[in-house]
Amino acid sequence: MNRIQKFFTQIKGLLVHRFFQVLLFIILGLFAYGLMFSNVKPERVQVELFKPAEQTIRSTKTVEDTYKTEQEKEEISKQVADVYSLKKEYAKNKVDLISSIFDSAIEVNKETDPDEDHKEDEEKEPVKTDAQKVSILKEKLTDEVNKNIEESVFLALVQAEEDELKIAKDSTITAVNNVMSSRIAASDVENAKKKVVEELGYMSISGDMKKASTSLARTAIIQNVFFDKDKTEEQRRKAVESVEPIRILQGQIIVEENQLVDRDVYRQLELAGFLNTESTIYPYIGLLLFIFLTFAAFYYYFYYSISKKDNKYNQLLIFSLVFILSMVTMKTVSILADLKNSNLEYIFPGAMAAMLIKILLNDKLAVAMIILLGSYGTIIFNGDTPGNLDFSMGLYIIFGGLTAIIILSRPNFKSKVLVAGLLLALINMAFVFSLIFIMDSHYTRMEYLYYAAAAIGSGVGSAVLTMGLLPFFEAGFGILSSIKLIELANPNHPLLRRILIEAPGTYHHSVMVANLAESACEAIGSNGLLARVGSYYHDIGKTKRPHFFIENQMNEENPHDRLPPETSRDIIIAHAVDGGEMLRSHKFPKEIVDIAEQHHGTTLLKFFYHKAKKQDESTLEAAYRYPGPRAIMKEVAVIGIADSVEAAVRSMKHPTPEKIEELVSFIIQDRISDGQFDECDITMRELSIVKHSLCESLNGIFHSRIEYPEPDKLGQKVKE
Repeated sequence: MNRIQKFFTQIKGLLVHRFFQVLLFIILGLFAYGLMFSNVKPERVQVELFKPAEQTIRSTKTVEDTYKTEQEKEEISKQVADVYSLKKEYAKNKVDLISSIFDSAIEVNKETDPDEDHKEDEEKEPVKTDAQKVSILKEKLTDEVNKNIEESVFLALVQAEEDELKIAKDSTITAVNNVMSSRIAASDVENAKKKVVEELGYMSISGDMKKASTSLARTAIIQNVFFDKDKTEEQRRKAVESVEPIRILQGQIIVEENQLVDRDVYRQLELAGFLNTESTIYPYIGLLLFIFLTFAAFYYYFYYSISKKDNKYNQLLIFSLVFILSMVTMKTVSILADLKNSNLEYIFPGAMAAMLIKILLNDKLAVAMIILLGSYGTIIFNGDTPGNLDFSMGLYIIFGGLTAIIILSRPNFKSKVLVAGLLLALINMAFVFSLIFIMDSHYTRMEYLYYAAAAIGSGVGSAVLTMGLLPFFEAGFGILSSIKLIELANPNHPLLRRILIEAPGTYHHSVMVANLAESACEAIGSNGLLARVGSYYHDIGKTKRPHFFIENQMNEENPHDRLPPETSRDIIIAHAVDGGEMLRSHKFPKEIVDIAEQHHGTTLLKFFYHKAKKQDESTLEAAYRYPGPRAIMKEVAVIGIADSVEAAVRSMKHPTPEKIEELVSFIIQDRISDGQFDECDITMRELSIVKHSLCESLNGIFHSRIEYPEPDKLGQKVKE
């Protein structure tokens, strides 16, 4: 393992240079390109017309079958019936014609028949004969009308009385209007004429007048429905436009193995590009561009979203290894799925990458990883069908990964990876079923069980692989994961048991500091769990001489009262150095060791310094300072403040919110003035948030305590 760690250390040393960073991204891109090459490579097949196919061929893309689409349009166009339009104005025209004929007849009769007052004039002007009346009536009508009316009709009109003419007029107009208002095709004209005759058969007028009216009505009945070319063409156009293009769908079987390749199959193969002898480079260019864009986006995201103090090179190397491992696993699962011709891809443990990055690094990089894998999964799981993208699989990978991140973000699941995997398995199964139902796929009961088993296997497999790989990454990169921290936080840990038994006061103090530091670190976005665990062990060095520290004296005599300040100084300062050595001997993570050694920084033991100063004016201040180093991590800075604050507030009598706030402000300002945060990237704004968090926590914890001493004695009380 040391060799592996040494190798990774050498790689990280190279990544300090931008050239090697870019080179790493190029290598990762080429690696991804190699894995996905076969998924975009255009497929060529050997087929001969009128011979059986040697293999089952599926379309690699969706393409319109224009030939069949045009055939369908022609068929639909033929099925559209001719449109015949009713000429409604014909009924009105014929009614007006009948009305004008009868009106003209009434007018002629009035003009030619003298009334009683003019009978004496009959001798001067002879009465018109029927023939003359008919002639006058014809003059009032057009030649077109006259030629269609029989002579007997004219004669009956001029011989009839006015009342009879009016009755005949009304009846004829009504009958003609009724019949002409309905649709009359050319083949229906005779039936329509019979119908108008039937309607006029019940008129109560003389026989000659009835015959004349019937003849006029028959003449008026004509065809009123005609073929409408424009409307017919419009209907056919709409019908043709409604035809959906007939497509050869991606993944559709064009020809099965041993099926005869007829002209239609051959045409479809040619249309789908299987018979195209010309090579194309577009799929390769598209894949290269896709990989370039995704890695460029990740490069920008990685370098502009990660704090400068974070170990970018360590994170980049871990991210790369997890990416390579996940891509190899993904390709392996896809190959097995293709060989078995099944949906085995749902067993792919995509959430493993999200879990590893979440635990080893952070949420941001875990999300980036799962989006990257989901994007590439749409190509890798396309069944080696060039041009096909399996978006459902991409969604499955992204959803599973995000779900795993959310589950592990809950405090109760940080150390329970297997439990998180079981919960993820159930959620994966529900998501797979949702995809199946959305696609309206119909499967047998056994197939549903198969999908459920694959989804469960994915969730559990992700958890098992995560647990198996974590020790490798932790040891190889010296990473302190949340799982390791939770193991160290176990109250049954030997060192914690030692503190509890040998220095119970220190144990209680450490727990109080842990509560304060965790809340404050979480408030500024730092690692609250690291702060808690580090607080548990920050005073482990006191177990070597527990009774020399005030919290463990239990009303006993303070041994420092009998010791010279130099000796007391050495004992107090030694607890930080001893703590670091003890933790190293137990192979504790470097971060915990740093907290034990750095939480006092280079602060001054004020009480013993002033005591020594009274005895010897030449006493140097530097001789009474902790050796350091000063805090580098934010968590160390916060623990140092919480350590001093807890000890100081514990000694206060009748603490009030005002007194607590004043004390916390004093301690923070004292450390700032003393330069204790000069090597730490904690900001003034973050220190203000820390102050607010500490005050809130302290107000809910402490009650009346011993009176807080004067500021010149603060150092002694704080440190003891």
